[in-house]
Amino acid sequence: MIDLGIFCIRRYKRFLADIELEDGSVVVAHCTNTGSMKSLLEVGAPVLLSPASDPKRKTKFTWELIWINQSWAGVNTANANKIAISLLQSKQIKGLEDLQEIKAEVKNEDSRLDIFGKDKNGTEVWMEVKNVSMKEEEYALFPDAITTRGQKHLKRLTEIKKQGHRAAMIYIIQRNDVKYFGVAKHIDPVYAKLLEEAKKIGVEVYAVQIKWTKQSYSFEGLLSSQ
Repeated sequence: MIDLGIFCIRRYKRFLADIELEDGSVVVAHCTNTGSMKSLLEVGAPVLLSPASDPKRKTKFTWELIWINQSWAGVNTANANKIAISLLQSKQIKGLEDLQEIKAEVKNEDSRLDIFGKDKNGTEVWMEVKNVSMKEEEYALFPDAITTRGQKHLKRLTEIKKQGHRAAMIYIIQRNDVKYFGVAKHIDPVYAKLLEEAKKIGVEVYAVQIKWTKQSYSFEGLLSSQ
C-alpha cells in the first residue's frame, strides 16, 4: 500500500471515491465497500491506497484504509475473506482452531458460502464472512445497510445447522477503536431476528477484531457479542 495524502473530496456511485494526493492532484479510486460506510467517512482524513494489479482497469487505485479516531480502519471489504482464511489456516480463532481441508467459495445447494472446512471429528463446518466497519459508541455494528444477501446466508446457515453440520458467522471488524460487537437492529431488524434465531439453534458467531497499520494487520482477539 502507498500513502497518498488526504481523502475525502467525495464518495459517489458507491464504488468510486475522489482522493486528493499530496501534490494536490485528484485521482478516482475504487471503493469495494458497497454499504453506507456510516461512521467511516470523514472529509479530509488520511487514507491509504493500493495500485491496481490490472493495468487495464479504469480506476488505477483501490481504497484500502482510512485514518479515523486515531487509528487505521479497513475500507476494502475484499480483505475480510482473505483475513478470515489466513487466521483459520494459522489456527488463531478459538473454537475454529482445529479446522482442516479449508476451502473458499464452496457451493451449498442454491448458495455459495465463503469458507468450508472439517473439524477434528470430521464434521463439516460451513462459514460465512462479513466485513464490519460501522461504529456506534464502543460497539462495532453489522450491517450498516439492509442486506437481503446477508439474510439469505443466515437462512442457509440455519438449515445447514439443522442438518447436523456446524455453521458459523465470522464477522471481521477492521477497526480497533471498539470493544464490543452487536447487530444493528435499527438498520436491518430482519437480519437481527434471523441471527438471533440462528444462534438459538447453535449457529456459531465469531467477532474477530483486526488492527491495521500502514504495512499490515494483526489479530487483536475476539470481541464479546452484545
